[in-house]
Amino acid sequence: MIGLNREQKEAVGLLSIGTFLEYFDLMLYVHMAVLLNELFFPKYDPHTASILSAMAFCSTFIFRPVGALIFGWIGDNIGRKSTVIITTMLMAVSCIVMANLPTYAQAGIIASWAITICRIVQGMSSMGEIIGAEIYLTETIKRPMQFPAVASVAIFSAVGTTAALAVASLVTSHGFNWRIAFWIGGLIAIVGAVARRKLRETPDFVDMKVKMKKAIELESGSEGAKKFFKDPNNPMRKEKVKKMTSLSLFLIRCAWPVCFYIAYIHCSHILQKQFGYSAEQIIHQNFIVSVVELISFIILPYLSYYIYPLKILKAKTAIFVPFILICPYLLDHATSGFHILLIQSFIMFFVLENMPATPIFYIYFPVFKRFTYVTFIYALSRAVMYVITSFGLIYLTKYFGNYGLLVIMIPITLGFIFGLYYFEKLEKQNEALLETSKNAFLQTFGSTKQNLEEIH
Repeated sequence: MIGLNREQKEAVGLLSIGTFLEYFDLMLYVHMAVLLNELFFPKYDPHTASILSAMAFCSTFIFRPVGALIFGWIGDNIGRKSTVIITTMLMAVSCIVMANLPTYAQAGIIASWAITICRIVQGMSSMGEIIGAEIYLTETIKRPMQFPAVASVAIFSAVGTTAALAVASLVTSHGFNWRIAFWIGGLIAIVGAVARRKLRETPDFVDMKVKMKKAIELESGSEGAKKFFKDPNNPMRKEKVKKMTSLSLFLIRCAWPVCFYIAYIHCSHILQKQFGYSAEQIIHQNFIVSVVELISFIILPYLSYYIYPLKILKAKTAIFVPFILICPYLLDHATSGFHILLIQSFIMFFVLENMPATPIFYIYFPVFKRFTYVTFIYALSRAVMYVITSFGLIYLTKYFGNYGLLVIMIPITLGFIFGLYYFEKLEKQNEALLETSKNAFLQTFGSTKQNLEEIH
């Protein structure tokens, strides 16, 4: 990337590749669920099967808030680097375990519980992974290069999803052993975890530690500094997070899981029930959708270097809102799987997502609380919305058909818009404060070249 030094480029590369591996491992089961659920769970009537399928899907996300608290504490107290290494290793181990698990036919209900536990571990570890990578780059790189650099993490998560679907399609199309895919994912993740040991801690985190130590050393010596630094009640660690900031980020985060579920899971059910698609055909079509999603994820970071990210998100929302209102009608009148493909592709191309404005949202959380808050909000939004969507749509679509989608999508879209305008207001306030500080500085010290560089 132009404008980055060697160390920053290396960080972007290591974190992006690690995120790719994590999401390959995480999404491999999600997109092979139509095949693997039959291997690891008992067979029931269609309604019960739908409930069990929703439970299997949600198991990956429902314990994420627990993982967020654990890895958030590690990230805010030990460091960002340690967190991404630990989570990558956990993902690798769980993936290798899954590659060796016996099926339901071989081990009965034990197989169902074992695969569910592995999915829970993967869901929890994925929390520290992608958020840790995004925070690391947010605290390491400055604007405007910060926006595409942080977005590269999302790009590689999309690449991981696409690769998982490609492998799933290959396995189902050519009859390869599905265990090979999990073995490959696990082994490569181990290599990624080892490679990440080369990362350095972020400047923001290190600088804050140094400031805290220096501040107390002036008062009570080095021993006092150690005691102060470890004390969770010291003034720097007690810096408050605004409730409205947390709520706004939560509302923005809630949109993605709903869009993802409708595009990939709900539409897959339509393909299976209305058009008689096999598991192989569904996986192949979802692979095409993931490629469309990836194209969108590549275009947006490029634009963010030239166009303010919040403007990009507002433009996407303006296109997405009218479409989602007519989406139930389009689904009801679709006459082929290709029509469903077009609907899926449109949803995922204009999906309501925080990227490429992610750094804008993160900087309004204090450094020593950033990892915990941002990770927990991300986890909570995924857990809540996947549970509401996966279980809710079973009954909403039963009684209202595809128009039941609007019961969830309308409030979620309104929340997303509210969140965008809240952070836009914070940005304007921040710009006004910086301008005031700049003018005051220049009036005091003059506008010499050195002073202008200090301001910059």
